[in-house]
Amino acid sequence: MKILGIIGSPRKNSNTEILVKEAMAGARETGAGVELLNITEKDIESCNGCALCLDTSECVIYDDMQYIYAKLLEADGIFIGTPVYFWNISSQVKAFIDRTYPFMWNRTLRGKVGGIAVVARRAGCGNTYSFLVDYFTLMRMTIGGGVIGYAGEPGEITKDTEAMTQAKAAGKAMVKAIRRSEQ
Repeated sequence: MKILGIIGSPRKNSNTEILVKEAMAGARETGAGVELLNITEKDIESCNGCALCLDTSECVIYDDMQYIYAKLLEADGIFIGTPVYFWNISSQVKAFIDRTYPFMWNRTLRGKVGGIAVVARRAGCGNTYSFLVDYFTLMRMTIGGGVIGYAGEPGEITKDTEAMTQAKAAGKAMVKAIRRSEQ
């Protein structure tokens, strides 16, 4: 069993990254293999809307998404972490999600388990979390767990003990959901 933790914050050692790592620690403690992927370090072009993927189920843009597609396919669970930017996901996460459009038509991610980490200074978490729930639902995935944390300054999320505890629990919940789906 493998869970892919996706970090969608452009800041190094961000609060988002800390929560994703905590969730992956929970998953690892429960027996899952985990891998972290910081998509902000990858070259992900914007979807160009060509719609060729409707016929081929493959994206015609060749960049780091080709590598990411393989990681998504081998994972049993996908945990996405994002900071809140203007009451929604970061632009890096949006580009990533848009480029998974080919997977929507052939239901490639169906049955996989999704997890969510959202971090904001004050507001916008609900909208952002809801967006990711909608994404996983559209992809016909199961929601396995999630966490919302509040922090602004680098590393401040570690003081949000509730968020840290919930992150670890979210990782464990994903493992439980994957095991249930395998029965």
